[in-house]
Amino acid sequence: MELINKISMNKVPFILLLLCLFTNCSKDTDGENSGTTYSYYYPTDETAITASEIGTGTGAFDPKGIAVANNKLYICNGDVLEIFDATTLKYIKTISNYTKGTTTIALTKISSVSIDKGRIYVGSRDSRLFVFDENTNAGISTVGDGQWWNTFVHVFGVVVKDGLIFVKEKETSIKVFETSQITENSNWDLKPIAKLNTLNGFDQIYSLDVVSGNLVVAGRDAKSYLYYNIANIKANAANSLDEPIKPTTAPFSDAKPIAISFSENWAIATENIGSLNYLRMYPKEEFMNKNYTARINANDIMGVNPFGSIVSVAEMNDRIFLSDNTNKKIRVIKLNHSTITEQK
Repeated sequence: MELINKISMNKVPFILLLLCLFTNCSKDTDGENSGTTYSYYYPTDETAITASEIGTGTGAFDPKGIAVANNKLYICNGDVLEIFDATTLKYIKTISNYTKGTTTIALTKISSVSIDKGRIYVGSRDSRLFVFDENTNAGISTVGDGQWWNTFVHVFGVVVKDGLIFVKEKETSIKVFETSQITENSNWDLKPIAKLNTLNGFDQIYSLDVVSGNLVVAGRDAKSYLYYNIANIKANAANSLDEPIKPTTAPFSDAKPIAISFSENWAIATENIGSLNYLRMYPKEEFMNKNYTARINANDIMGVNPFGSIVSVAEMNDRIFLSDNTNKKIRVIKLNHSTITEQK
C-alpha cells in the first residue's frame, strides 16, 4: 500500500479525530521521549466505472461478480462479461458468447467470475459454468447444460485456486471440482468430488475466496463468514457427497457478510446492517482467527456517496474495486495510510 504522508506535530490534529470516526486507529509508543504514533487507514474515492465507459456508452450496466487478474478487471454485467485495463481503467472488450469451433452459446445471467492459471471461469444463473482461455478468450469447455435439474441448480458464485473449483449453487450447496476434470474434450455433466453446506442460503449472489489453506465464504444468510479447511475437504470428499461438509463459523448478531476478497495483508469485506452497507477491512491474520476488528469501517466516503449493495470486491495494490449493484457502477476506491506522531 502506498504511504500517502507522515506528519509530526505537538497535538493530534482535528483531521485525525475526524478520520477515526470512520476508521479504527492504532497507536504505538516508540520510546520514552518519542511520543505516541497513531497509524490509520482511510478510503478515498478515485473514480467510478459506469455504463458510459463501456463500448459506445449507450448500454445498460448491471454489475455483479468481479475479479482482477494480470492487470485486467473482469465484470459480470447482465448477459455479458466486460474486460477493462485495471491500471488505466480503459475499456478493452465485451464477451457476449462462448465460442468453440462451430459451437456458440450466448452468455446469459452471469453471476460470478474467477481467473486461474490461464483460464477464465464464468458462472451463470442459467445453470452453467463457462470456461475460456484467458489469452484468446476462446471457449475451452462448459459444465452444465443450462437445465437446473442437471449438474447445477443455477450458479451464484465461483472461485478457483490450487487445482480446485468451488461453485455456489442455489440454497445451501457448494460443489467442488478439480480443474483437471475440465478439458477441451470433457463431458458437460461433470460429477463433483465433494460437496459443502453453507447452513443457510437461497438464490443470492455469493462471494468466495481461498486463502491460507481455507475456502472462505461471505455467508450473508448465515450472518457469518464460513470457513472450510481444504485439507479436510480433500480427506472427507467421498463422504461429503452424501453428507456435505459444514463450515466453522462465528456468527454476527446483525451484520450480513456480502462480499469477501483477500489481498496480501487484508481481508476486504462488505457487510450489510439494515439499510446501511459497509466496506470493512480486517488484517488478514486476525480475520482468519475470527477476530473481527476492522481497520476500515465505512458506509460512505468521508460522509458522502454512501455505498449501495456491494456484491463483489477485488483489489490491486492500493486500489479497491467495489461492485455497487444498487448504484449500477464499479466504485474505484483508494486505500490511504498515514501516521501522526504526537510529541511529548
